Amino acid sequence: EALARFAPRAVSVRDQLGAAGPVERLRLAHALKGAARGVGAFAIADCVSKIETQPDDSRAIRQLSVLIEEARDFIASISR
Repeated sequence: EALARFAPRAVSVRDQLGAAGPVERLRLAHALKGAARGVGAFAIADCVSKIETQPDDSRAIRQLSVLIEEARDFIASISR
């Protein structure tokens, strides 16, 4: 159930990051970091931690998108 709630939240953050300014990116990244750690998505947590320290790092933002898609696929595969 926690994983099912995490996936849409992560996608929402991913979708908001592109248009967000640095301060908003920090807020979004921080919120997602806690949620990711709570469900064991440590690669996502590490990636958003990097975004917290470097909010303009486009490489980290792209990597986050990949990690979120991988997490969504994993969650879908175990939820069947």
